[in-house]
Amino acid sequence: MLGLEYFSFADLWSPLFLTAMLLVTATYLLITGPMSEKFATAEPTSVAKKIMFMSGMFLLYLAQGGPVSLLGHMMFSFHMLTMAFSYLAAPPLIMLGIPTWLWRAILKVNPFKPLGFLARPIVAAVLFNGLFSLYHIAVIHDYVMLNFTAHRLYYIVLFITSVLMWWTLINPLPEGKQGSSLAKMGYIFLNMVLLTPACGLIIFASHTLYATYSDPVVWAEAMGYCISGDPTVLLQNFGGPTFFSIMSPLVDQQVGGIAMKFIQEFIFGSMLAYVFFQWYRKENREDEDAKSDDLSDQSLNHV
Repeated sequence: MLGLEYFSFADLWSPLFLTAMLLVTATYLLITGPMSEKFATAEPTSVAKKIMFMSGMFLLYLAQGGPVSLLGHMMFSFHMLTMAFSYLAAPPLIMLGIPTWLWRAILKVNPFKPLGFLARPIVAAVLFNGLFSLYHIAVIHDYVMLNFTAHRLYYIVLFITSVLMWWTLINPLPEGKQGSSLAKMGYIFLNMVLLTPACGLIIFASHTLYATYSDPVVWAEAMGYCISGDPTVLLQNFGGPTFFSIMSPLVDQQVGGIAMKFIQEFIFGSMLAYVFFQWYRKENREDEDAKSDDLSDQSLNHV
């Protein structure tokens, strides 16, 4: 399916990366399970939290080491899916899966503490969305895709900035600075707006933007970083990326932009609905408490 049968097990599943992800997940389960007693402030970690953490790790693995990652080198639409998994879906799940007491232990040895200003809402939003948009400028995207070190470093920086961006919305520390519900809704809208220009340029482009998805020679060179063996064999056997897609490169590009914007709107829209519902409940509860206090005062005055 989608040409995956032409690739080896190692190409499809990235055993080294899979092993690393399994080790991280196993370490998390040990620390939140049998080894939690070594932490003085530890509390039982719910099953829901563990499921969120493992779900986030699974999505991150699929996007950066599993079949979706390989497909992301063959089709732009899947590339945008890897972006959505890696930076919009996986980070909040992983962050929510880490219990508060473990977050405190992690932040005690935080080497990035001097850079805490980067976690300020506006800075974090502009930084993540700016780097994401910059990456999808054609010349920068093709350069990063063709240079392994730049590719890895850029993806790591994007992940870190996505965590900073999400921190404002799901700060798990009660003692941390919590914005008001209205401020959070404004922050969500800001993130939705900041990513729109990049997606719009991709969706409405009248020609293909990226050589790594339209030029067979450049595509084969980029594929050399995610498959074993000589990538020129791909040209001999398949001719180019169009062999693996039922869409033309331009349509594939447009579908990728639409998919990214739709997933972003769905994720942030869901978060917006949640924040609004919490704010609405809080306001109603305060109104009911105020009415109850007024009735109590009236009763006392009457007596």
